Amino acid sequence: MATAALTAGLERIPDQLGYLVISEDGVLASAGELENDEHTAGVMMQMVRTASRFRLSGSADPPFKRMSVILDDFVYTVTVSGQKVFVVKRQHNQKEPISV
Repeated sequence: MATAALTAGLERIPDQLGYLVISEDGVLASAGELENDEHTAGVMMQMVRTASRFRLSGSADPPFKRMSVILDDFVYTVTVSGQKVFVVKRQHNQKEPISV
């Protein structure tokens, strides 16, 4: 599969700092702050494997399609589609709590 087809639209995500496209075979595509980041790819794949083990009883559906890892300054959005895992690192624009 061509890299352009794998990454179509990832560059247009608002506040995107970088992305990874991962399969069981490793990193298929990467850019920005995540370019060639094998360590983060490994950590994200382990998180996906762990989360995939949590199935609701009797459900044939995958346990999740999207997962967010929220840190102080940025957020990793992880989407599983087919046999690929898409990880996008975005700026985390924290909103101050509303005082009433």
